Amino acid sequence: MTPRSTTQNAELALLLEVAGTPKPGNVDRERDFEDLRFEHFLAGAVGARPGFELAAEGERVGHAFERAVAGMAEQSAGNTQFGALLVLSPLVAAASEGDLSPQRADDVVRATTVADAADFYRAFEHVDVAVEDPPEGLEPLDVRRGSDAIPALEEQELTLFDVMAQSADVDGLAAEWVGEFDRVFDAGERILNDDGPVPDRASRVFIELLAEEVDTFVVTRNDRETAEEVRRRAQAVLDGEEDATELADELVSRDVNPGTTADLVAGALFVALERGLVV
Repeated sequence: MTPRSTTQNAELALLLEVAGTPKPGNVDRERDFEDLRFEHFLAGAVGARPGFELAAEGERVGHAFERAVAGMAEQSAGNTQFGALLVLSPLVAAASEGDLSPQRADDVVRATTVADAADFYRAFEHVDVAVEDPPEGLEPLDVRRGSDAIPALEEQELTLFDVMAQSADVDGLAAEWVGEFDRVFDAGERILNDDGPVPDRASRVFIELLAEEVDTFVVTRNDRETAEEVRRRAQAVLDGEEDATELADELVSRDVNPGTTADLVAGALFVALERGLVV
């Protein structure tokens, strides 16, 4: 059997992530939101591939990410996998340089430049992304300003790693960037050590991650109280006190979307695939 390329594994990770079910509060193969459906995620995964190819070829991570987002956005629903691409782009770059490891991924993100940060901001012009208001005094660096914020980035000489470090205490994906992708690599090993259909493994690790920490996307879109509720109820699923399918249906009906956790699972699936997960 011919091994898949790193680029193919990144695309497949996105496809396997959305195929997992139940993943409470997220689109999966059995659940859609009114304006965001399973098919949009499939199209987003295919569209992102040219960006992954750039990362695998050694292009700057920020440029590869921006191109992946632009391609992902070429479907009718808008943003499907922005956060997952932010996780996957540096991991693809790291994997293209040799065995994928936390240290190699950390080296990649710490080597990012001001130009990478500028590309990150440009990516926000392709899709609408729910983000927190910037802290007082950092309004010029609000990511929602897109390209208009680039002069402030350049003036302060902020790299993409620097930008992530500023948000690491409130954003779960930024925390991965500055923390050697600790949760992603750990979840990837769990998927590898599990058995059964891979989408089922993805669903199980999703619920485990959801029970371990509050989902920062829920904090942003809803509030911390809701995020804490979701974390407690995910733990109740693990304890056999709640049904995962019923929780999934409820959270979708309430428009509570633990998207950060889904993004981590996409990264974990990529790690697992790169380390020999058989599909």
